Order: sequence, then structure tokens, then C-alpha cells
Amino acid sequence: MRGTFGGASTALALLFSTSAYAQDSEDPALDIGATYRADLAGVAADGRKMRSFGLDDLNIEANGDLERLVGWKGASFHVDVLNNLGDRPNDVAGTLQGVDNIEVASPKLRLYELWLEQKVGAATTLRAGLYDLNSEFYASDASGLLIAPAFGVGSEIAATGPNGPSIFPTTALAVRVEQRFGGAGFARVAVLNATAGALGDDRGSALDFHHGALLIGEAGVEKDGNKLAVGAWGYSQKQDDIVETDGAGDPIRRKARGAYVIAEKALGDQDGPFATSLFVRAGISDGKTTPYKGGWQAGVLAAHVVPGRDDSQVSIGVNQAYLSKGYRDLLRGDGIHTAAAENAVEFTFSDKITKFLTLQPDLQFIWNRGGDADARRVTVAILRATLEF
Repeated sequence: MRGTFGGASTALALLFSTSAYAQDSEDPALDIGATYRADLAGVAADGRKMRSFGLDDLNIEANGDLERLVGWKGASFHVDVLNNLGDRPNDVAGTLQGVDNIEVASPKLRLYELWLEQKVGAATTLRAGLYDLNSEFYASDASGLLIAPAFGVGSEIAATGPNGPSIFPTTALAVRVEQRFGGAGFARVAVLNATAGALGDDRGSALDFHHGALLIGEAGVEKDGNKLAVGAWGYSQKQDDIVETDGAGDPIRRKARGAYVIAEKALGDQDGPFATSLFVRAGISDGKTTPYKGGWQAGVLAAHVVPGRDDSQVSIGVNQAYLSKGYRDLLRGDGIHTAAAENAVEFTFSDKITKFLTLQPDLQFIWNRGGDADARRVTVAILRATLEF
């Protein structure tokens, strides 16, 4: 899922919408929206005073029903243009997984998503174009309020590929097929360019599939806030081992693959006070081509937590990213006392203060950052604000 001005953050969001309506229809045939976020993040690491950072995230999206717009039966489209500016708080935090889900390595304007979807029968859809795999794969609604990137897509897949997989902020060409079963069952598969790259990225658009493809599938059941799903992924071409080399000194090529499981459970009346949802996710990988051999995330989301304030929410999440043997060997070579995992806990609260403004303070604590067992605890403080029209 995208989370995505952010780590310890203040986020401003500006939303507008322009809609074209079919006659006698309440749903828009065309929706155009813009969201602007601004984060103020504070990071305290290595026993030093907290340092502050500002980040920026602008999103412009368009969604259209092509049947009502141009008569193309069963078709729709989605366009998303992304612009990110600002600082990089994780340069001070020094974590492997990051602290803010809208922080980017290279601030700039990008074409983020551009896809068409076609209905095929009553229960099948085909989607093709530039596509964020985390919009549908390895996604959990109950973890969506949390700001740390680990609660978006599992780090063991986020660290793969020649330029990262097709996730925020750089996506890839993809074809996705989804089949629904009854009221709750689903199965979806996607084939994506192994090299992520879109218009505006440093490497430009990746159109040649030179490094092969990333294949991913997920199946399960989801209904009324409950979900149980399993997924698996792998690359069609081997990837470089992060440590081992051959006789010529070149990295040994390995199969990069993994699997994951997601469970979400809604408790009690979801329209009542303290409407609660639990989530747990876990993933594993080959442990040769990335710093991770696996990890897990778990937590709770509660809504309507302040009496009389229906938009108030609170969430707590914990996560561990288990380091691969090869990566720990690299750290030991630099004289670092390695830990088995990087560990973090996050607390966040969100409430709509006025009709237009939502504020979200956030606090994160990270232990064994970067896999260093002797590293001091890192503290990240965030305020995120969202302005909507």
C-alpha cells in the first residue's frame, strides 16, 4: 500500500476533485484529485540532540470510467503523477527499513502509475500499465495508518530487483489478472518488469525487460475487514548474491524468491467506539540476494477512540527485519557486532480537527538499527497534517 512530507512527520494534504457525470448516475465518470503532504520529522540518534527534517509529497490522480466517457465497455483507467521534495531523515536514523513512507532517495516529478483495467466477465479483471504492486499485493488495511515503510510492503521484497521492485516511488510496466470467487475469495497474479523505472526517474522509463520479470501471486479471502491471504514472488532471471563471488570476482547469480502471509481480524462493531482491527504479516526470502531473510509486522488499529469524534484513530505496530547471513558477514567484516534483526515499534494517532484538517502525531523507537547490536536506540517523532477540500 502507498503510504506514503514523511517519516517522523507533519503532512499536509490538499484534495480537490473534478468529476464528469453520466446522466442519471451518482458516481463520477471522471475523478481528478490532488493531494499535497508536508512532513516535519525529528530524529534523535547516536546520543545527539534531535535533528529536524522537512519533506514534501504532491500527488495528482485521475480515475475514469471509459464506458461512460467514450463507450469502451467494462474499461477504466488510472493516472498518478508524483512529486517529492525535501530532506531524508533516514540519513541520520541509519535504519535499514526507513522511518518515513514518503521519503525518497531522489526528489523529483515522476509519472507514478498509468494503467488500464478491463472487466472480463462478471468476476475477472485485467490491468496493464505502470502499476504499484503494493496497491494490491502484500497490502493490509489495518496497518495503513502507520508511517514506517515496513508496514507497507515487506522489506524482504522491497530490497529486491536491479532498481527496486515496482513500489513507491518508482513503478514498472506490469500486467495483472484478478479473479474473484463468491463474496470473499480472490486470486491475483502479476508479471512486472524486473527493472522499475518511469518517466521522470534517473534511469528513465524501463521498457525493454532487459533484466527479466518479477512474478507475484496472492490468494485468499477478504470480507468486512477480515483477511487471510498467502502470496509468493520470484524473478525470472537470477540476481547478484550480496556477498559471494566466483573465481573472476563477479557476484554469483542466485534465484531471488520469497513468500508471505497476511491476516487481519476486525473485532466488534466497526461503527461503534473503539472499533478495532488486528493485523499480522510475515515474509521470507532466499536470504542471498538482499540484506533480509525475512521479517514480520503486527499491530492494532482502533477507530472512533475519542467520544464524539468519529475520525479519531490510534494505531500501534511492531516489526522485526531478520538479517541474512551474507549481510551479517559483510557487517562483521567492518568490525560490527551484528544483531539478528532490526527491531522497531511505532505509536500513532490521527484525528480530523476541522472539516479540512487532519493531524497525525507519530512516535517510533528503533533498536539494533542497521543490524548493529551496539547501536543506541533511535527515536523518531512525527507530525503529519492533511488538508482536504
